[in-house]
Amino acid sequence: MEMRQNIENTDTKKEPFVSVLTPVYNGEKFLRECIESVLNQDYDNWEYVLVNNQSTDRSLQIMQEYAEKDSRIRIHNNEEFLPQLENLNHAFRQISPESKYCKVVHADDWIYPACISKMVEVAEEYSSAGIVGSYRLVGNKVSLDGLPYPSNFVPGKEIARKHLLQSFSIFGSPTSILLRSDLIRKREKFYEESLYGTDTAACLDVLTESDFGFVHQVLTFTRLHEDSITNTKAKDTYAFIHARLYMQLEYGPFFLTEEEHKKTLSKKINLYYVALAKNLLKKRSAKEFRRQLQILGKLGLRFEKKRFFRNILREIVVDMFKIAGFKIEKYSDKSRKYDFSLY
Repeated sequence: MEMRQNIENTDTKKEPFVSVLTPVYNGEKFLRECIESVLNQDYDNWEYVLVNNQSTDRSLQIMQEYAEKDSRIRIHNNEEFLPQLENLNHAFRQISPESKYCKVVHADDWIYPACISKMVEVAEEYSSAGIVGSYRLVGNKVSLDGLPYPSNFVPGKEIARKHLLQSFSIFGSPTSILLRSDLIRKREKFYEESLYGTDTAACLDVLTESDFGFVHQVLTFTRLHEDSITNTKAKDTYAFIHARLYMQLEYGPFFLTEEEHKKTLSKKINLYYVALAKNLLKKRSAKEFRRQLQILGKLGLRFEKKRFFRNILREIVVDMFKIAGFKIEKYSDKSRKYDFSLY
């Protein structure tokens, strides 16, 4: 038995050290399942940092219960409550300086037992990979497919171009990927804090100096529920459209040709004006309209009255045809072309 223990310890030392990270704010409903999924990994050389963002439910008690049982679990209590993106950046600063890789697991998600070992295996095989992803289960559907099997490696520029030009979705949420810790440490702020939905932008930033690894297995689970940021604030405020614009402005000039960037940016700006027109017609809120214009200013873009009123008119016409009993089919969200036919 003693000899076996020594062999296991030696094997563990050969494994790269991984910092697993879970930011928590009132996550008691799903937190046990999340923590258990980390404890059930078939990979041993890790620390688990639970960052408590001033939770008011039983989250802290649950964390303490597990920390007492496993010395690899470390709890960090925030001195004050931090907004979501600030908290994520703050959480990254809590990982060990000894870690080679970082695996985020959001408190309402979980990971399969082979997640860390399979992702680390690919990261070790391709030293230039700064991000490693995999298929994921979202609710009851598998996503993040589209990469050719069985290749585990894609140049970073190729993935970034596909995302910017085709909205190719491969990164998922922070739970879906493994990150190289040195690329986190060298950035003062990993996420842009002024906009929601910038976790994908952070991936593009990493790919400016690294490549992408992929495991052709379902390794993570992303939970869909009514209280998630994705289903509440992000959708209500058109945050994902803002994030796409930010990514195009920030990384389009790096990954795309001048002509590609100009054409793609114009399409994404038009999507913004479609959303702006719908927002004003639906909510009729001058305050929300001004907020949207402020975000446009933050992105360094001027307000185009002609484009805005063209989209307002289009949405009014669409609504009129709907009221008149026409069936309306969109050919494309990007072109905003419609086919009008009677039911």
